[in-house]
Amino acid sequence: MKKLKLSLFALFTLVCCVVFAQNKGTSNQAKLLLDGMSKKYKSYKTIKANFKLSIENTANKIKEEKKGLLVLKANKFRVEMDNQEISCDGKTVWTFMKDANEVQINNYEANPNGISPADIFTMYEKGFLYQMAEVIKENGKDLQVVELTPTDKSKNYFKIKLVIDKASQSIARSKIFDKNGNVYTYYVTQFQSNQTIDDAAFTFDIKKHPGVEVNDIR
Repeated sequence: MKKLKLSLFALFTLVCCVVFAQNKGTSNQAKLLLDGMSKKYKSYKTIKANFKLSIENTANKIKEEKKGLLVLKANKFRVEMDNQEISCDGKTVWTFMKDANEVQINNYEANPNGISPADIFTMYEKGFLYQMAEVIKENGKDLQVVELTPTDKSKNYFKIKLVIDKASQSIARSKIFDKNGNVYTYYVTQFQSNQTIDDAAFTFDIKKHPGVEVNDIR
């Protein structure tokens, strides 16, 4: 489950950013950029994002690419990725493994080392140091790189790089570095906001999956 929590953390960095008010000595320009991003993402009632994930580990010669979908609404979320689907209505989490036709049901509990989707727009207010890095040009756009490091060194990641489109005040991609040598890079390929999404989208309907094995460990 550690890898799952890290992946969810990285996913949320693609679609949200808040003001890092705990850091001192930040330039006015940097604060305006982060303030603008925070205000923009907080205004969305729902978020639906298609993404591409690149996983690399040079030492273990790992290089993979995967695609997925993230849906957010208040404290509810849904993640679809390869052969796994994770649904949460804010109280219960369903993890469906398609290959095994098995669903695991858990009570949802925010983990201090994991992610609480209800807090994604405020989670950075404490516990991070950040600095403005280089500005890069890509396809005619100016992209600002921001590096974040957690103050809690027990976290299973040690650095995050956000690449921000300065003009649109949105995250172009995020890169997460974990202590096992894995580097996760997430790219948003399609982004939609404020769509009407029924609450049923955040639950798992057993009736729609004939023969599914149910492992209820609540």
